Amino acid sequence: MHRAGLIVWDVLNGLREMVRPGVTTMELEQYAARRTAEHGVRPAFKGYRGYPCVLCASINQEVVHGIPSGSRRLKDGDIISLDFGVESNGYYGDAALTVPVGKISPEMEKLLRVTRESLDLAIDKVRPGNRLGDVSAAVQQWVEQNGFSVVREFVGHGIGTKMHEEPNVPNFGEAGRGPRLEEGMVFAIEPMVNTGGPGVRVLEDNWTAVTTDGGCSAHFEHTVAATANGPWILTRPREVAGPAW
Repeated sequence: MHRAGLIVWDVLNGLREMVRPGVTTMELEQYAARRTAEHGVRPAFKGYRGYPCVLCASINQEVVHGIPSGSRRLKDGDIISLDFGVESNGYYGDAALTVPVGKISPEMEKLLRVTRESLDLAIDKVRPGNRLGDVSAAVQQWVEQNGFSVVREFVGHGIGTKMHEEPNVPNFGEAGRGPRLEEGMVFAIEPMVNTGGPGVRVLEDNWTAVTTDGGCSAHFEHTVAATANGPWILTRPREVAGPAW
């Protein structure tokens, strides 16, 4: 899984370097598809329940599952969430990050920072003996403490030889509740955080989810294993320390 995760890390960091005003989301898709082929692995999203692309690219009020398009050009002040996964030798890696386009507002800077921090706090709870609710509560408490809301319709998930496995990993919940974490369990933890209320709706393309109130949304994700030595972020190099993104 770490081998798959390192490819996800490589592609997402390449995409982050591409983000600037004027770039289309289809250009990002084409880069991700090319790099996936160069790595000799299979894109995890393309064809999954009919999804048409290898990348999810969600701008501003789009929460998740934004479909890349040649007509969507990034503008100064936008934020874009990039969600990407691969399958390598039967194992999956899945991660996401939200990237500023040019200069963004202080509120958007805070949204990105708080969402990143909530992921860090959740990852720290991925330890044998903790409860799944400890992971979920860590996200919710930090997000709400900072005046934002967590999306409830979409959640993180177990991951391994399938992209989505049991259990679901909500970004809300009570500490001390839920299944006990055991060594070797692996989760895709992915806070989705809105500036306004938590509500979302799906557009007519049957994929793109947007906030119901038009507020902006950020999304950060890593694939994380519970080990005897603490959390192991599988979607980044082992030598990388510090914040998750």
